[in-house]
Amino acid sequence: MADEISTLMINNRDKDVLLRLRNDKTIHGTLKEFDIHMNLTLENAEDITDETPVKLNTILLRGDNILLISLPKE
Repeated sequence: MADEISTLMINNRDKDVLLRLRNDKTIHGTLKEFDIHMNLTLENAEDITDETPVKLNTILLRGDNILLISLPKE
């Protein structure tokens, strides 16, 4: 299972992802890096929770704060 997730994440590097966080925030950005704990680095990140998006630029998200990752269709 872990190998499948790693392969899926590797195949989606440099693609846009949508994340739902524990604090009810929704983040959109380009996946750059990840590790075995699902810590993610995103570029061009935006908080799209509210009507007006907030630019966050490059961010590092700790894996235990992520509830859901939506990957692009292949």
